[in-house]
Amino acid sequence: MENINFKKELEALTDRIQKIQDRLDLAKDVERISKIEELMKDNEFWQEHERAGKLNQELAELKETRGKWEEIGLAVEILKIDLAGYEAGADEERDKKLAKEFSDLEKVVAGEERKTFFAFPYAKNNAILSIYSGAGGTEAQDWAQMLLRMYQRYGERAGFSVKTLHTHAGQEAGIKNATLEFRGPYAYGYLKSESGVHRLVRLSPFNANNLRHTSFALVEVMPEMEDIGAAQIKPEELRVDSFRSSGPGGQNVNKVETAVRLTHLPTGIAVAAQSERSQSANKEQAMKILVSKLHQLSEQKKAKEIAGLRADIQSGEGTAEWGAQIRNYVLHPYKLVKDLRTGVESKEPQEVLDGKLDDFVEAEITLLH
Repeated sequence: MENINFKKELEALTDRIQKIQDRLDLAKDVERISKIEELMKDNEFWQEHERAGKLNQELAELKETRGKWEEIGLAVEILKIDLAGYEAGADEERDKKLAKEFSDLEKVVAGEERKTFFAFPYAKNNAILSIYSGAGGTEAQDWAQMLLRMYQRYGERAGFSVKTLHTHAGQEAGIKNATLEFRGPYAYGYLKSESGVHRLVRLSPFNANNLRHTSFALVEVMPEMEDIGAAQIKPEELRVDSFRSSGPGGQNVNKVETAVRLTHLPTGIAVAAQSERSQSANKEQAMKILVSKLHQLSEQKKAKEIAGLRADIQSGEGTAEWGAQIRNYVLHPYKLVKDLRTGVESKEPQEVLDGKLDDFVEAEITLLH
């Protein structure tokens, strides 16, 4: 095993940790925790359910961050003890143990450091991710469903709570569109750069001659926005339609029209939700999605650009086609997934499609920074 100057490595890592903590301003987090805990002592605190829920979630996230840095500090102290009286190369097993401890700690520190890269607005928010099948009919709809599974798996791997808010099944296979909600700290920060066109090249499972086929799907990621008032949605600007929730192949999940579609008439933006049991709950969920879309529209002030990126809800067709892709997934004649923005590649596309997106996501975060 190559000799490593662990003491020098620890000094460098300790210095790096201090710089990260300075950027995060953890002292301000401690003050915020104390303030929220003081508010919670008031008997009237829990009477305002929505405000109490938000503050309780904020408190949990702040404590999780504090706990993570306490764990890092403890790991550093343990390494200092382990390095007492250490001589490089004297004990190979001890060298291996120390190397693993350093590697594990560095990964944890790197994960916390990435959070300092999220300087853009709403990075801490939950994320709403929508997938639309593009050019290619049934092939594209099947590809959209593969992406749906990929993001569900990624969310689970990353520790987010993932919920399917809406799916519009294809006539033969796959989905025309779907919407997922990712709940957890920095969900939008991690997923923001997944927005764009994703291109698949493979041997067609729907063609008798098994010919090579190219499919496209559009992914759109937005932060979940809680402040409905900020979007200034007037009742007369909103059309509300109810319909029955449906599964693959058009099978009815229930016999009551609990699913809800909201259409914002001035912009033509339409959203749907069907995951809840009641129509009112689905309407509330759909409103959150609509608010997020309208906020994004307002922030960017580029209505034409958004309209071009957004696939049509009814037909599943949009600008998800050749030349616009951000990432290629090639299953034939060779195996390769390549991100065209960062240059990150994987020769194991099945692993990527199983949710192993870490290298791609981390490279995108670094690029944003």
